[in-house]
Amino acid sequence: MTPAKTVAVKRDDLEWAFEFVSSGAPSDNTASISVATGKIHWHSASLGMADDEDPDGPDADDGDDDADGSIAVPHKNDLQLGRRLVLRFVGQEMPRDYDTVADFFRRRGAYARFKGLLQRRHMLERWYEFENRATQQALLAWCEENGIQLVDEPPAGGV
Repeated sequence: MTPAKTVAVKRDDLEWAFEFVSSGAPSDNTASISVATGKIHWHSASLGMADDEDPDGPDADDGDDDADGSIAVPHKNDLQLGRRLVLRFVGQEMPRDYDTVADFFRRRGAYARFKGLLQRRHMLERWYEFENRATQQALLAWCEENGIQLVDEPPAGGV
């Protein structure tokens, strides 16, 4: 299904918003994209911040942002980039360690133990490359599903 309207969003802004949303537990931090303007609104109850609290700030809300609604920026778990991605990587790259890593995710501190194992196996860089590719692919697919066109910033000094 194709969305009725397309909104342009700066690639870097979306990536920062995605990292912000994914930096905590789901719904700790949120960000949403205004369908009318492409502006991203940030909110974190735990940090006590919301980008629209300062009406005189450079990103002050002009009142039209939410006229056509907004799109919530997903958490990495919404795009299956958490435990499932780790297990997919381990299944492909470290199949002998699959049961060990799966066991890591049965209790707290799983990522620390997983990254420790990656360091011991000299696989940390390979994991980061795999995770980055998967994240980029998932975000691009999410953008397409939601009618979001990613744009790059123009080079400094004009065209």
